[in-house]
Amino acid sequence: MKLLLLGRGGQVGWELQRSLAPLGEVVALDPDSTDFKADFSRPEELAETVFKVRPDVIVNSAAHTAVDKAESEPDFARKLNATSPGVIAKAAQEIGALMVHYSTDYVFDGSGSKAWCEDDPTGPLSVYGKTKLEGEQLVAEHCARHLIFRTSWVYAARGGNFAKTMLRLAKERERLTVIDDQFGAPTGAELLADVTAHAIRATLREPSKAGLYHLVAGGETTWHGYARFVLEQARAAGVELKAGPEAVDPVPTSAFPTPATRPNNSRLNTSKLQAAFGLALPHWQAGVARMLRETL
Repeated sequence: MKLLLLGRGGQVGWELQRSLAPLGEVVALDPDSTDFKADFSRPEELAETVFKVRPDVIVNSAAHTAVDKAESEPDFARKLNATSPGVIAKAAQEIGALMVHYSTDYVFDGSGSKAWCEDDPTGPLSVYGKTKLEGEQLVAEHCARHLIFRTSWVYAARGGNFAKTMLRLAKERERLTVIDDQFGAPTGAELLADVTAHAIRATLREPSKAGLYHLVAGGETTWHGYARFVLEQARAAGVELKAGPEAVDPVPTSAFPTPATRPNNSRLNTSKLQAAFGLALPHWQAGVARMLRETL
């Protein structure tokens, strides 16, 4: 089996190179690739790459993820998050490939406190959310065999992340202020990649499993709770901090104005995914603790 991975340089793409390897030959590309073109700002070239590689499975982890920057460059964000995935989906349909695509909790309006289900009404608040919603709609419309995973609060040991930022600030400052009215589940890129590989295997065996799924770690917290947990783990590991977990002050979203509106409720219901693929998703704390053990 041949798999085409797009966006290999991102947090999820990096982990997918590992998780997809046992499934077959992986052709992993990013915008700088020379053998095949994979620049999402040039969608007209992406179909050509699909037809040249002719994979059995296409996994797209590329996206415009700079949420605030998207507000000032909506056309560019739409090209990366919607137009290009749509082009890839059409090509995937033509060659009979399974297409895997990632979306986000930002497709919802963040209201209420109930975890969002796949068929709940969408209502994105930002350019990022709107373009990601259009992207998943185009993938579903143009490629019958698809897996779309909505996720949230993604982190990885590689590169920057919220936990590393909190650790750096806690070494520099006496007190920290962190938002406590946004709710979600920190979800590791490693978990996303492993579930993706499992779901691909299952869907190739049983095509009826194709569709849209919510995929996040178990449990929920706020950014404030997330920060406190990170500093508790760091202190337990003997890291010297100026600001410990007790010095993290809760503040509302309004304390940190941003160009893009963030959803307050980023909870995603994963019952459909767990039932379809026979999975038990680990609690968010398990993944964050493991990531911290690798990085502290």
